[in-house]
Amino acid sequence: MNIKRNILLNPGPATTTDTVKMAQVVPDICPREKEFADMMKGLREDLVRVAHGDPQRHTAVLFTGSGTINIDVCLNSLLPEGKKILVVNNGAYSSRAAEVCRYYGMPHIDLKSSVFDVPDLTAVEKALDENPDIALVYTTHHETGTGVLNPIREIGAMAHAHGAIFVVDTTSSLGMIPFDMVKDNVDFCMASAQKGLMAMTGLSFVIGDRKIIKQSAEYPKRSYYCNLFLQYDYFEKTGQMHFTPPVQTIYSTIQALKEYWEEGEEAKFRRHREVFEAIHEGLDELGFKDVIRREIQSGLVVSVKYPDDKNWDFDRIHDYCYDNGFTIYPGKISTTDTFRLCSLGAIVPEDIKAFFRTLRKALEENGISIPVTYNR
Repeated sequence: MNIKRNILLNPGPATTTDTVKMAQVVPDICPREKEFADMMKGLREDLVRVAHGDPQRHTAVLFTGSGTINIDVCLNSLLPEGKKILVVNNGAYSSRAAEVCRYYGMPHIDLKSSVFDVPDLTAVEKALDENPDIALVYTTHHETGTGVLNPIREIGAMAHAHGAIFVVDTTSSLGMIPFDMVKDNVDFCMASAQKGLMAMTGLSFVIGDRKIIKQSAEYPKRSYYCNLFLQYDYFEKTGQMHFTPPVQTIYSTIQALKEYWEEGEEAKFRRHREVFEAIHEGLDELGFKDVIRREIQSGLVVSVKYPDDKNWDFDRIHDYCYDNGFTIYPGKISTTDTFRLCSLGAIVPEDIKAFFRTLRKALEENGISIPVTYNR
């Protein structure tokens, strides 16, 4: 089958290989068959390996849904009665966690800081010192809206020193940059198949400490479908999801993980970094500015400031690139107009060079000066 290859420079879903796409074309199967349960068991074990968890201590729990389901699951399931959540918030996706807390009416502190920088660790420690009832500390590893990489190891150490568990959203970092649950002081992390694993949408997963999951059985029940212990317990008893799994996505994820191990973690990390560097080279050549200091960027997402050119129109630039096989994506910074270029997916530096040739043509056709200009 001849499948058109698009280069997705958005922050997920990511560009996939044809073999991952075709892995979905399989004989129909009832997901309650033992054969399918055995496949999910191997998948769960592999996911713990990706996070560098301890197979005796950690487990992966699968859910059907987008990455936001993981935020919901962890927050509503892991907060004991009478305790509080600390959300270390420097971006759109930690803000989403705070929104989940508000929706459920869960006691929490929304510790906001600048979206352009890493969190203030002094403020984190102060919040923990002043609120001994904090039982769960939450933040993102990589703020996808900006490209900031957060100091999770330090935050996790603070959480543990104050008797709290540490939950980290690794949706747009797991499998693309180095991460180690044990060394990074993380009790629970989360991701989705369509990001770092370069599979298809519809499968999300939480990787965490079995002992804490079992303890959470006694915590207040805030959701039925999104309860972590309920899903974990059903897996342990039956080998199956409590509710219907995304069958074809699971097949594609198993294939994607096979390719993950074949490429090798270090080689994969290096490839994403090389793509990221190629993005910066292309931006510099055209005169674009990124809005996050490069020393705190993740190596996965670049937030690019709109140029101050009367002819600049993001939608027109997007459409030109899209028509030529490249997808770019709007930013998520409310105070600054930006777009994002990402190094996720099955892409290489040569793809980025081809993109910038297309972007240059888009600028020329729209009468935008090169190099692009900024008033300040």
